[in-house]
Amino acid sequence: MVKEFNLVIIGGGPAGMAAALEAHALGIKDIVILERDDSLGGILKQCIHNGFGLHVFKEELTGPEYALRFSEKIKDTNITVLLNTMVINAQKDKTLYAVNPDFGFMTIKAKAVILAMGCRERPRGALRIPGANVAGIFTAGTAQRFVNMEGILPGSKAVILGSGDIGLIMARRLTLEGIKVQGVYEIMDYPGGLTRNIVQCLDDFNIPLHLSTTIVKIHGKGRITGVTTAKVDSNMVPIKGTEEYVECDTLLLSVGLIPENELTEQMGVGMYQVTGGAYVDQDLETDTEGVFACGNVLHVHDLVDYVTMEGQRAARSVKMYLDKSLEQKKIKSEIKVVPGNGLRYVLPQHIYLKDPDETIRVFFRSKARFKDVFVHAVMNNEELAKKKVIRLIPSEMESLEIKASDLFVKTENGKELKDLVIEVKQ
Repeated sequence: MVKEFNLVIIGGGPAGMAAALEAHALGIKDIVILERDDSLGGILKQCIHNGFGLHVFKEELTGPEYALRFSEKIKDTNITVLLNTMVINAQKDKTLYAVNPDFGFMTIKAKAVILAMGCRERPRGALRIPGANVAGIFTAGTAQRFVNMEGILPGSKAVILGSGDIGLIMARRLTLEGIKVQGVYEIMDYPGGLTRNIVQCLDDFNIPLHLSTTIVKIHGKGRITGVTTAKVDSNMVPIKGTEEYVECDTLLLSVGLIPENELTEQMGVGMYQVTGGAYVDQDLETDTEGVFACGNVLHVHDLVDYVTMEGQRAARSVKMYLDKSLEQKKIKSEIKVVPGNGLRYVLPQHIYLKDPDETIRVFFRSKARFKDVFVHAVMNNEELAKKKVIRLIPSEMESLEIKASDLFVKTENGKELKDLVIEVKQ
């Protein structure tokens, strides 16, 4: 079976749904969402805590409520939704191959593709923690699904490795279900999650957070019975003599997220190694023409509201692409955007000069914690923009606006265009 669409969106989570609705509102016809689960919503369906929607809806919602707002709107459109549909291969010419229980094997041809596949959790195998291969070890998201959707408690006494937001939220969730959380252990010297989650999920429930500490051994036979923790030095090496045994029958891993980019790579898209996502320009277009990326498949976000906004941006770019108005950028100058002092990554990674009236928003994350600093955009040793930041921490994404007109001036002056550097200065 061969199907043709103007726009194919891979992934029916918050990014994919937002992109589909925005594309529909812009008048794009023949839109399809390909979702491998049996309903739309993605990870939001198991996030029953509140805190979603403050930016998009100006009210506080739970994850399922937030997802329902979008899925119900989609029902009122002619957007095609194919659930239980797994895309198994994707080609550079935007030909996709998928399987579906109703249609079997499908060939799908698209004029434009939005990648919105989200991310997955880093498993135990990626950590290489020595010790027993036993039951009772879960990623934090898996435990979240068990508790919130399946009604299954993973154990009675838990340790959490990593202070990512999912781990922090699950520390509170397990406590509310009567499970004793022995502590959250973080190898870095600062927490990995949002400050509000540190306060609301740990401090409010007297759950200890151990910084500069990791797990060096897992104990048990058949099922985990405990872990050995140890302090680490500035090189993340365990310090001998600091080991402590902590009893537990459950270990949750909250040690990072990995964008789901197998299909992205199949389409010949260049990858940005720092984020694990695609290399994109200010329109969220990858270096494979007509293929766009947004949401956690591009880079891991703090808030679902930002994922939604990025999905909407991708849809607006697709509209311009289908109307042929994006093509002009391909013949204009290209500027690379690179992280400078204090920053871990920037996005987009390159900018095409196509409209002097454009305002370009560059997103970034810091490598460390800073207080009362300026973030500067510098080219050819000249400052183009700066922003005062009272607190800059790795767990919270920030952004800086740059006027395209300032970049155009550089080309008009006949100077060689160097990299646009985003950096932290005191």
